[in-house]
Amino acid sequence: MNKCDNKRTGSSPTAAIVVAGALLAIMLSSCTESGGVVSLDEHQLFSLKYGNFEDQLNLFSLANPAPVQTSLAMRDGFFYIANGEARKVLELNSYGDLLSIYYNSEGNPIPSFAEGTDSDTVSSTRKAVEYPFNALGPIAADSRKYIYVVDQLPPERHEQDVENRLLLSQIVLRFASDGTFIDYIGQRGPGGMPFPYIRDIYTTSNSELVVVCQANDGMVVYWYDKTGYLRSTIPFKVDQLPNPLAEESLQDVYLSLENIVPSYTEEKLFVKVDYYTSSVDTASNVESGIDYDTTLLYPIDINTGVYEEPLTIPAHEQEVTEGFSRLVYKLAYDFLGVTDSGWLFFYLADESGYSIQMIQENGERGLHRHLDVDHAATLYSTLSLSPEGIISMLQATENEARVLWWRTDSLIDAILKG
Repeated sequence: MNKCDNKRTGSSPTAAIVVAGALLAIMLSSCTESGGVVSLDEHQLFSLKYGNFEDQLNLFSLANPAPVQTSLAMRDGFFYIANGEARKVLELNSYGDLLSIYYNSEGNPIPSFAEGTDSDTVSSTRKAVEYPFNALGPIAADSRKYIYVVDQLPPERHEQDVENRLLLSQIVLRFASDGTFIDYIGQRGPGGMPFPYIRDIYTTSNSELVVVCQANDGMVVYWYDKTGYLRSTIPFKVDQLPNPLAEESLQDVYLSLENIVPSYTEEKLFVKVDYYTSSVDTASNVESGIDYDTTLLYPIDINTGVYEEPLTIPAHEQEVTEGFSRLVYKLAYDFLGVTDSGWLFFYLADESGYSIQMIQENGERGLHRHLDVDHAATLYSTLSLSPEGIISMLQATENEARVLWWRTDSLIDAILKG
C-alpha cells in the first residue's frame, strides 16, 4: 500500500509558482480573437428519444429532485451510456446505432432484436445482455472494449467502515467485449469488499482500472492491473496536502481537494487543490469571509507517493459591472481529465456554455477555448473526455437527449506537429 507523504512534497517556493502561473496565463490569453475566446465547432452526432425501448433513454425522473444517475463515456468512436434511471447500459456507434444493451429485465422490455429463437430473426451484430443492475453510476471502457460500470449492492450486502465512518455499498462491474459478465471489482480486487461512494472511474493505456472514492476527510484512489487485482491504494487527506501558501500568507489558508485524475500513459495521479484565504475587513480588522486564491495541480507517483513540482492553473476571471463600479472575481476551473498526449483539460460553466482550458503537462503551452451550449434548453448534461482529446456531451433537452462532441484532438495534433 502506498501512502502520500506530505513531508516529501518537493514543492517550489510560492514566488516561483506565481511566476509560472503568470507566464501560463499570458499564453492562455493569447488564444483569443478580437478580444473574445475562440469557440470550438460543435458536432451533433445523434439523438435518443425518451422511453423504455432499447434505443431510448428513461430520464423521466428528471421531475424527481434526486440527482440524475446517467453518465457517458466515449472510447475509439463508441459511446457508452449508463442510464441509471432505467438500470441499463447502451453501447452505440457515432451514428447512434445501438450495438449492445445490458439491461435489468425488471422495468425493461426484452429488446426487439433479441426476441425469438430463430437465428434468421436475431441480429448477429447486436448484443442483448440481461443483468440485475441496482443503481448505476459512472461508466468507462478500455482498449479491449471491456465495459466497467459502477453499481450498488443490495442493502443487505452493504458494509460499514466504522473507523472512517463510511458506508461501503458500491462495486465496479466488468463485462468483456462479447458481453460476458466477468466479475465485480471491490476494494481488494475481484469480489472484494465494496467501495465507499465512487466519484469516478478511469482506464489507462494499459487497460488498468482506477477508482476514485470520496471519504469524509478527503479521497482514496484504488489502482488495479488489467486482470483486476489491486496494485495500489492511495489515501489523500485534506489536512495532509501540500500547502505552500501557508508559508508566506498572513491570512489563514484553506484547502479544497477538488478532483484526482490518473495519467493515461504513466503511473501517476494528478491532484487538483484549490486554495482559499481569509479576507479581513480593514475598518474593523475582523475576518469577513473567504476568497479564492489559486489552484495547484500536483503530479504524484503511485509507486513512491512523492509529490512532484506543482503546476499553477490560471483562474477564470468574471467581470461584474454595477453603475460606475467594475469588479473582477476569480473562479476555479473544474478538472475534466488528461489525454494520451499529456494535455490537461479544465472546464467551467458560464452564461453561454463552458469555458475550456487545455494545458500541457509540463506547463509550456496552454489554450483557451469555449463550448457554446444553451443552458436554458438543457435539463441535464454530462461531459466526457476521450484519450485523444475529444470532448463529448450527453445533453438532455425537453424532447430528446442529444449526443455532441467537440474535436480538440485535431487542434492538439496541429500544435504537436507545429
